[in-house]
Amino acid sequence: MLSLFQRKRPPVAAAPTPPPATVLPKGLLRPESAASMLATPRRQKLLEHIWQRTSLSRRQFATLYRAPLERYAELVQAFPASEAHHHAYPGGMLDHGLEIVAYALKLRQSHLLPIGASPEDQAAQSEAWPAAVAYAALLHDIGKIAVDLHVELADGSTWHPWHGPLHQPYRFRYRDDREYRLHSAATSLLYRQLLDRDALDWLSGYPDLWAPLLYVLAGQYEHAGVLGELVVQADRASVAQELGGDPARAMAAPKHALQRKLLDGLRYLLKEELKLNQPEASDGWLTEDALWLVSKTVSDKLRAHLLSQGIDGIPANNTAVFNVLQDHGILQPSYDGKAVWRATVTSATGWSHSFTLLRLAPALIWEPGQRPVPFTGTVAIDAASTGKEADVSATRTTEGPQSNSDGPSVPPWESGGPLSAPPLKAQVVPDVMEDMLSMVGMGGSPETRQDAEALPKETSTVRPEAPSLAAPSPSPSPSPSPSSPAPVPVPVPVPTSSAAPPSGEHFMAWL
Repeated sequence: MLSLFQRKRPPVAAAPTPPPATVLPKGLLRPESAASMLATPRRQKLLEHIWQRTSLSRRQFATLYRAPLERYAELVQAFPASEAHHHAYPGGMLDHGLEIVAYALKLRQSHLLPIGASPEDQAAQSEAWPAAVAYAALLHDIGKIAVDLHVELADGSTWHPWHGPLHQPYRFRYRDDREYRLHSAATSLLYRQLLDRDALDWLSGYPDLWAPLLYVLAGQYEHAGVLGELVVQADRASVAQELGGDPARAMAAPKHALQRKLLDGLRYLLKEELKLNQPEASDGWLTEDALWLVSKTVSDKLRAHLLSQGIDGIPANNTAVFNVLQDHGILQPSYDGKAVWRATVTSATGWSHSFTLLRLAPALIWEPGQRPVPFTGTVAIDAASTGKEADVSATRTTEGPQSNSDGPSVPPWESGGPLSAPPLKAQVVPDVMEDMLSMVGMGGSPETRQDAEALPKETSTVRPEAPSLAAPSPSPSPSPSPSSPAPVPVPVPVPTSSAAPPSGEHFMAWL
């Protein structure tokens, strides 16, 4: 009997070793899980900020916010947010999506929504509105993966985002025939990939937010009211912190990015070919606060130089070059939001002529100790560029004082272009801008490519995007002269203690 218990046990089979990961052919990318993509320190920090803006428990946040964010991550994978503009690197679409959600929720805290409703109604909708803002922000660029990209799977078939998340290795390229604004309309193709039926049923019960949310999903932000405004401002904040307007930020872009090619080309031309500050006709003039370049001459030479280097994707005409330079924050726009300024140049010898000029920050081209001697004449902006009856002198002689003339402020959602021309005097970035940019760890750990850098407060100009982030109440400013209209502040309700803080229980109870 004991022999039955003394028999040797059969050897336990060793656990099978997982097959080694196959080496992918060149150009193919392996799809990752949402958990692995969201595990980087910076993305974890963004998720933490998003949670802090929702006033929900972790369990409620996972249902209402984390699940759509994970579906978004699985869908966008390593796609960039643009080919050569903002977030133009692998994973840029995911970073941009997280940033804009965090910014939009931050901006929403300055509003009691729906605007004009009773405190009771606002309290009843206090959980629905943040969710609608987050969903609208997350979806605003999702259409790009449907209409801007061609995605090919390892088996040679074409993937479309309405097929669901990627499950096999893939490669992608940007379509040559893509239409610039089509991605906004394509959002409606994909919102069901991120939002489930329960979330849509819940939000559809609030007419005040349901209508603007539908307008956002259709790409019609001009009809989306405050919801559209929050998304537009948050998008500009994310783009601004990614592109920046300073040399270190632009030169940190990948070498294949268009803004890097344009800057390299301009620096080469100014060093080797363009003539500055000549007694009479020149290619450009460097003043104390701006670099003025003759628009057609510089654009022609820049395109020719880049084409001679065999660089692809260069715009085919000068107007397109101006638009690209302005979009990338390299050009400072005129008072009417255009890339080209009209100005009269007068030299110390008495020579004078009118030109169409491009305006750049000298810091984009030279280090402080390497700038050429400033122009001793004047560059006077014509009335056509300022939109005023009287000419405004952009720069005086080096001995004279500098004038400051600002146009009226325009809300960011009323114009597709920059808000206004950069002011001629140094300005301090509003505290709200600093708060939002510090929210994602500006100047933090250099571990990741996506870590943002601190925004310098002592810059001589302010990026066009920055005013869109101003606090709801305007900062104190000198009284405007009778000849210039005063900016009209946008009224924003101030949160009061009468509004009950969101409990986070309504959505879960409704489910």
